[in-house]
Amino acid sequence: MANGINLDWAFSRARGQNAEVEVDRGFVKHELGKVRLLGYWNNGHMGNYQVANQAYLAGEDPVPTITAHEHFDALKYGVGLNIEQAITSATRAYGRFGWNEGQHESYCYTEIDQTFQVGADHIGTRWGRPVDKIGAAFVSNAISKDHWEYLKLGGHGFLLGDGTLNYGRENIVETYYNIHVWRGLFNAFDYQFVDNPGYNRDRGPVSVFSVRGHIDF
Repeated sequence: MANGINLDWAFSRARGQNAEVEVDRGFVKHELGKVRLLGYWNNGHMGNYQVANQAYLAGEDPVPTITAHEHFDALKYGVGLNIEQAITSATRAYGRFGWNEGQHESYCYTEIDQTFQVGADHIGTRWGRPVDKIGAAFVSNAISKDHWEYLKLGGHGFLLGDGTLNYGRENIVETYYNIHVWRGLFNAFDYQFVDNPGYNRDRGPVSVFSVRGHIDF
């Protein structure tokens, strides 16, 4: 079950494999940097968006239902690229790219088949707050054609689905300030602007404000 808590101990039919290569080398002279390349392939009890769409269009299912077409020999795979780079002693930047094959159902965390992110943070030394940090990021997420067609026809994933879909990339701008309160206590004030939430041009935009607490022991 997508996002379920039960563990299937039959590794011959349900398992996940990951491989990652990390290079500790920066692109800015005398500054630290890292490059990570990840590949993964998951075997599990997953349905196929294209099969679910075809079954609905053929009149076999009253609504597109990907869980009605799950089978244990399904394979979902993808890649990820992460780059982190110190620009100065106080400023860091990063970029990330992720992609999966987008045919089999989203199984955990969230429904994303492609993501691109860039961001940076800066330590507050200049204004006398050397432990504080300010940051900003831009994220653009997408799903595969078969995935959004499934949602457009009225299908539901484990997170998305409101009966229709006017597809567009989900774009997010986020900014935050992380303030050191006392010893190991930190608070972060965060704002996110989400355009086309859930990949739907007919929804949003949405503004999200949050306050987070963090304690180091």
